[in-house]
Amino acid sequence: MRTLYLDCGMGAAGDMLTAALLELLPEPDRFADKLNTIGIPGVEFRKEKTVKCGITGTHMSVLVHGEEEGPDVHHHDHEHTHDHEHTHEHEHGHHHHSGMHEIEHIVADLKLPEKVEKDVLAVYGLIAEAESRAHGVPVSDIHFHEVGTMDAVADITAVCLLMNELAPDEVICSPVHVGSGHVKCAHGILPVPAPATAFILQDVPTYGGGIKGELCTPTGAALLKHFVTRFGDMPVMKTQAIGYGMGKKDFETANCVRAMFGEGEDKTDTVLELSCNVDDMTAEEIGFATDRLFEGGANEVFTIPIGMKKSRPGTLIRVMCKEQDREKMLRLIFKYTSTIGVRETPTHRYILDRRIETVETPYGAVRRKISSGYGVSRAKYEYDDLSKIAHEQGLGIEEVKKLLEDV
Repeated sequence: MRTLYLDCGMGAAGDMLTAALLELLPEPDRFADKLNTIGIPGVEFRKEKTVKCGITGTHMSVLVHGEEEGPDVHHHDHEHTHDHEHTHEHEHGHHHHSGMHEIEHIVADLKLPEKVEKDVLAVYGLIAEAESRAHGVPVSDIHFHEVGTMDAVADITAVCLLMNELAPDEVICSPVHVGSGHVKCAHGILPVPAPATAFILQDVPTYGGGIKGELCTPTGAALLKHFVTRFGDMPVMKTQAIGYGMGKKDFETANCVRAMFGEGEDKTDTVLELSCNVDDMTAEEIGFATDRLFEGGANEVFTIPIGMKKSRPGTLIRVMCKEQDREKMLRLIFKYTSTIGVRETPTHRYILDRRIETVETPYGAVRRKISSGYGVSRAKYEYDDLSKIAHEQGLGIEEVKKLLEDV
């Protein structure tokens, strides 16, 4: 199992996570150059070596219209506050504010794989919801300052691209150090963690400490909330690469996120099975509910025909999900089905190691999933890629598989 462990003992911010993940790659400079080709308006990524407390790591700077974000607002050198009343103006005079609709347009224009685009918007959605709750306004009224927007889009997009490149089977994170004290922002003096950060980090193990300042930003918190499989101690694993993503400020403790990537020895994990019985939903309604549950992050959703009271035919709906997604799945089940009760069963899974490789063929790039363990090894091409080639070449799926075998 390809395992990524994130040590967030000094919090997390978008630039620190970007730099830490970048150091895990065999050719980090090449990927850093690639980041500058995805087309974020006015943005340039710069990678530089930095030393903190004797440890050498990487710092990633994001320049917006040629200048880096300053330390004079909210999020300790890492990023701008993204709230609906922010009025800071950049030297270049950019003071346009964007809402989620504009963010979606910006992301849609970037050169991103479909999965990465969905990840970026999901992370932004977490931030927008948190700002909405913190400031007591609808999500539709949340606006992001233009310069801060580009900086955050850059950080979020970079991390999503790196996670797609690394393709870990599980992401484990330490409890998150949020810092202590207060932080100055457009609204005045706020406690650490800032309200939006605190909202995002609900149900996540966090702690404060003797370090004064904001160590975890809303962007860092949202990235962790979206990608982390579970929070806890470092698992048993054979580490193959280590990355240090450095912040800009200096403390007595090295200001960095440490990422460790390797093979986890534990081939089991725990998922929850959430089940309910319904006898008054149409097939279309059940199909709609299934789609919403998958969109919400369910590992699996399936149905079984059953007999219910009064001899009525019914349907058992079963949802498999991660423990940290329990509340979200319960809300979705009650929202999109007619059930008035849900049963929960913890389940252990035995799983094969999985990784995805991209094969270049005369018909284009094709992803292939490699699974191994327990004495077996198998490979399978991604259906979406096979379907695309079949459609373009006017062939059947089996014919495309045979063509790829002959390449």
